[in-house]
Amino acid sequence: MTLAASGVTANLTVYLIKQYNVKSIDAAQIGNIVNGCISLSPVAGAILSDAFVGCYPVIVFSTLLSLLSLVLVTLTAAVKWLRPPPCAFGSADCQSASSGQLAFLYIAIALTAAGCGGTRFNMLALGASQFDKPRDQTVIFNWFFVLIYAAGIIGTTVLVFIEDSISWTLGFGLSATANAAIAVVLLSGAKYYRKPAAQGSPFTGLLQVVVAAFRKWNVTITPANPSYYFRAINGGNINRAKALDHTPNGSLLGRAPTQSLRFLNRAAWICDGEIKPNGSVAKPWRLSSVEQVEDFKVLLRIFPLWSSSIFISVSISIQLGLTVLQALTMDRTVGPHFSVPASSFVVSSLASTAIALCLLDRFLLPLWHHLTRHTPTPLQRVGVGHFFNAAGMAASALVEHARARVVRAHRKESEAGWVVPMSALWLVVPLVLVGVGEAFHFPGQVALYYREFPSMLRNTSTGMIAVTIALGFYLSTAVIDLIRRTTGWLPDNINASRLEKVYWIVTVLTIANFSYYIACAALYRYQNPLPEEEEEEGRQQRLNGND
Repeated sequence: MTLAASGVTANLTVYLIKQYNVKSIDAAQIGNIVNGCISLSPVAGAILSDAFVGCYPVIVFSTLLSLLSLVLVTLTAAVKWLRPPPCAFGSADCQSASSGQLAFLYIAIALTAAGCGGTRFNMLALGASQFDKPRDQTVIFNWFFVLIYAAGIIGTTVLVFIEDSISWTLGFGLSATANAAIAVVLLSGAKYYRKPAAQGSPFTGLLQVVVAAFRKWNVTITPANPSYYFRAINGGNINRAKALDHTPNGSLLGRAPTQSLRFLNRAAWICDGEIKPNGSVAKPWRLSSVEQVEDFKVLLRIFPLWSSSIFISVSISIQLGLTVLQALTMDRTVGPHFSVPASSFVVSSLASTAIALCLLDRFLLPLWHHLTRHTPTPLQRVGVGHFFNAAGMAASALVEHARARVVRAHRKESEAGWVVPMSALWLVVPLVLVGVGEAFHFPGQVALYYREFPSMLRNTSTGMIAVTIALGFYLSTAVIDLIRRTTGWLPDNINASRLEKVYWIVTVLTIANFSYYIACAALYRYQNPLPEEEEEEGRQQRLNGND
């Protein structure tokens, strides 16, 4: 599915500029919005899977919907009256696309986003459900991203080259063909898969915790109070438990909720009239179970860590969008006869991620475990990803500074179509750094969320990374728009821009965000630690106690 979708999304900015006569910055902004929708839609797919029908039916339906969308996109390239008349790049006299032409294209792309929504992370959850051991699931997470990035590499190189150099119709048609092949493979293997069933909407119970806690805000909870906390058993029968002390990692059976975030414990405190004679809950919006309260606490504890990952996605989105525009104004020739398509430069980020993931899984992580007797935790892997991301942003600023110096040296700021005599291969360096960072922080985040989230939110947990990526694209659009409104750094003519200043601002914000992440990670305690992580945490506590 990634191969099929990337054949469209990877080259969308160039397609809008060259075939729909959209201005360069506007095309990059549209590309970010589309990528944001494609990234956010898997969350809706995950919720639909968790709450209603399970992940496999959603995957099948979305695969077929994606096929329809790619057929429509292919038609925009094949049928001339669906596009405006052609126009030379950099010309000021181009005819804009009509509202009808843009509407047809946007509908097709919207269907592509909807198709990705039901497949991308539901496939990850389906794959992880085929295994029971956390270590096996971690391998699945790593190789899922390897395949995702490998497919993206093929789409961003082979398909983009076909679209730029041979035919847009052929390139989009091959994407549709790949999607059709995926549908056949998916349906033919149906009888061999474990298919996790839907467990009902988990969000209703979480919302009930918030409502119940606020409704009981003035209720006094003391050991002498005759009321008790309760646990739901077998879908509604309850077992009362006195409010006793208990360890953070202890079983909740017959115990009160944990004392962290204890203002939420009111939601599980039984008051008069909240329990029916048969033991079921009479007022679900006034009384929640201990399990629901603890599940909600897990989400609150993870939220700061999750929020720190948003700006990583913002910086990556800004870099990817602007890199394509930079490449259009640089020397993209490799050898005497070959010119690299501008959209294909981002493949260096995908390739570096895929290679780094393979090296991590097969060599670096086993070597680290052999030398230290410990495997890097998800939080440690995410932290390394933050470091490489900051380094990549700084490298982008340096490369753009060099490009801008060449433009000013030749006094070509006013010529939008002028190609800078500087190799576009310099753009590969920052992209590789960011790609290596992705190999650390994306799988690390997925492993953390899948392991720490409540079991009823497993599909949704894998979709959290999609929310992060989507917010990154949306917020990057807002950041670029803010810069355009308040400064003159980003005109439509990139050769007259001050793009290096944009990159330096992003670099500073990335470093600040890294510091925020370190603080959040230092305060976080795993809810479901592996044995070696428990041992390491205990060792750190003993060291702190001796200081």
